[in-house]
Amino acid sequence: MNFSERQIQIIEAATKRIDKYGIQELTTKNLAADIGLSEAALYRHFKSKNDILLGMLSYFIIGMKEKINSIIQDEKNSPPTVIKAIFNNQLNTFIKNPAIVSVIFSEGIFQFNGTLSNKLSEMMDLMHKKISTLIKKGQDEGSFNKLLSPNITTTMIMGSMRMVVLKWKLSGNKSNLVKDGQAMLNGILKMIEK
Repeated sequence: MNFSERQIQIIEAATKRIDKYGIQELTTKNLAADIGLSEAALYRHFKSKNDILLGMLSYFIIGMKEKINSIIQDEKNSPPTVIKAIFNNQLNTFIKNPAIVSVIFSEGIFQFNGTLSNKLSEMMDLMHKKISTLIKKGQDEGSFNKLLSPNITTTMIMGSMRMVVLKWKLSGNKSNLVKDGQAMLNGILKMIEK
């Protein structure tokens, strides 16, 4: 999916509006006012509010895929090193754009819309698949023990990291997200090391 500059501007403004006021205040009227467009002009770029939300998720997924794939490309790095780099990148992305956390960590926004919930599932599945593959590779190479399946280990890691991000969000972004996330991830990796 390719986005125009104006679509990216709309996506970023919508993300910030959700973060600041909640999903209930994301209307095409409010969003158009935020960026100085008429509602008619806004509709030339997105057909509906749901299309804007779908665009947000798609835009984030595209960026996430690119970053993860570039991190994984260096096959010289061990699975633990790659996993740390992926999560470090994700945490730093959240710090640079904290508003996106309000969108992707608010399942309530998407639960009654199949298209949006499928897109959110796609994002979670992408991350789960990449991490699970790295866990399996680490088990095969002897970096990680095989007490738990790659699937279960990945779920533990992703759930723990989600908790760290939620704690950061609820603190008003005042806790140290990278430090807390790295501590959590390092603890889990120590538990599964061989």
